[in-house]
Amino acid sequence: MTEIIALGIFALWNIITFAMYGADKGKAKKGRWRVSETALIACAFLMGGVGSFLGMRLFRHKTQHLKFKLLVPLAIIVNICVFVLLFYTGILELPINI
Repeated sequence: MTEIIALGIFALWNIITFAMYGADKGKAKKGRWRVSETALIACAFLMGGVGSFLGMRLFRHKTQHLKFKLLVPLAIIVNICVFVLLFYTGILELPINI
């Protein structure tokens, strides 16, 4: 049960992170106040790497910035490593029997 909740939170956080990229792109087009680059990258490293990557690609936002080209894929790798570590240590268990 804990695993399903953890995966649900992970999915929700990635949706929120994805939406942040979309909102920031919209604000950029209108010349309004923006989400900081630090916040966008921090969200990626705080288990929102997939949402960040998809937001970058779908909204074509921050795709020319070297910082984002390097750090968002690195965040995805870190996110995967965290999940592997959680499952390896037994903190989380696979919801299916293998």
